[in-house]
Amino acid sequence: MEQLNRAKQSIQQAGGVASIADFRANGLARDTVADFCKAGMLHRVRRGYYCLAEQENGTVLDEQILAALFPEAVVCVHSALFHYGYSDRTPLAWSLAFPRTFSRSRLKLEYPPIQPYFVQESTFAMGKSKGDFNGVALAVYDRERTICDCFKYREKMDAEIFNKAIHGYTNDSEKNLGNLIQYAKEMRVYRKMADVMGVMLNG
Repeated sequence: MEQLNRAKQSIQQAGGVASIADFRANGLARDTVADFCKAGMLHRVRRGYYCLAEQENGTVLDEQILAALFPEAVVCVHSALFHYGYSDRTPLAWSLAFPRTFSRSRLKLEYPPIQPYFVQESTFAMGKSKGDFNGVALAVYDRERTICDCFKYREKMDAEIFNKAIHGYTNDSEKNLGNLIQYAKEMRVYRKMADVMGVMLNG
């Protein structure tokens, strides 16, 4: 019972999903964790990561899994648009930005579904901020970076989602046009953006 309580404590301290390293820090061996899984007390999210079994049916949040498995990821594009209220369509998968050097093999998991975007190192950190997602802190691109990404990936986006995003940003009292212009130039989408948002950008 004491070891099970340690396992539960490890998971709680880790925010809902614990790694083998988290268990070891609380004095639990890998074999003990495996035994708890076989007994139905723990559930393996992915190799080396576990949550409480009773969380499997919906208590464990997507956000908790993402925070544990991909701490370097940044919420972007469709998921960021939904986060800022620029889209009313719940994304079918989490849009996440990763550095181009990120190992693709780490993305092999059954749940939650992920749409990865591999970004060059020079612009990966641009506009990176923190957001609250169902009580879980995740890195997310700010409003301006998200709009720049809309122009970068415009050909792959639904036209209605794109138009709503631009309209939503235009009417957002928290927008920062200075950052928008700076990001757009560094990401080489300023001309595309000016064709659509020229009046606003030129004051």
